[in-house]
Amino acid sequence: MGSLQTGVNAEESTQSTFDALVQRADKRFQWHWQQTIVAGTETRIAVASDPDGMLIEACRRQDEGEEGVIDPFWATTWRAAAGLDHYLNRIELTGKRVLEVGCGTGHVGLSAALRGASVTLTDGVSDPLLLVQLSTWELRDQCTIRRLRFGLDQLEQPKFPIIVGSDVTYLRQLWPELNECLKQHLAPGGQVFLSDPFRIIANEFKQWLGSTNWNYDETSIELNDDREHPIRIMKLTRS
Repeated sequence: MGSLQTGVNAEESTQSTFDALVQRADKRFQWHWQQTIVAGTETRIAVASDPDGMLIEACRRQDEGEEGVIDPFWATTWRAAAGLDHYLNRIELTGKRVLEVGCGTGHVGLSAALRGASVTLTDGVSDPLLLVQLSTWELRDQCTIRRLRFGLDQLEQPKFPIIVGSDVTYLRQLWPELNECLKQHLAPGGQVFLSDPFRIIANEFKQWLGSTNWNYDETSIELNDDREHPIRIMKLTRS
C-alpha cells in the first residue's frame, strides 16, 4: 500500500507541475494546443494564438522607444522547421545527444526526441521556452530546456555530436554570434544541420561561411504543402 501511495503522490506532483506551467503560460500570452505532424506522427504543440498581433505590439513598443523589445518571430512555426523535421528521418538519432538552437516552437527538437534522441532545446528569449516545456512535457525525460543567446551564453555540459536549427540565418548581424555558438557547442567530428526556405540572404551566408573553416553541403527537401518552394538543408562540419 505504501508503494502505491508513493506512486499516486508522484503522479499528483507531476500533474501539479504541469498545471503550474499552464497557468504561467496563460498569464504571459494567449496560446493554444495545435495538432502538428512531427516525426511523421500527429503531435500537439503549444503555440501562440496571435503571432501577428504580438509582432505588431512589439513594433509599437519599439516605436515608442522601449528598449529590449524583441520581435516575436519565435511565435510562428516556419516551413523551414517542417523541412528539417523531414530531413532528420535520414539520420540515426536513437540515443544521440542533440542541441537545437533558436528553437522557437520546438518543432525540430521535438522531432529529434520523438526519434529517440536526448535533446536540449534552446532559444535566446524566455517566452518560447515556456511553451516548449509544455510541448515536450510527455518527453521531459529526454528533453532539457535552456536559454542560449548566441555569442553570450555557453551551456555547461559536454559538447553535442549534432546541432540543429531552423531559420536562424536570416539576420546577417547574427552570423558571427551563431558561428561562435556552433563552435562552442559542437563535439569533435560533429555535424550541424540548419534549414531555411532558400532565402537570398542564406546564399550570402554560404559564401560567408567560406572564411570560417566550415565544410558545407546542401540538400533540398520538398514539402507536400508547396512542392514548388522546397526547404534548403545546410550541413556543416568542421574543416
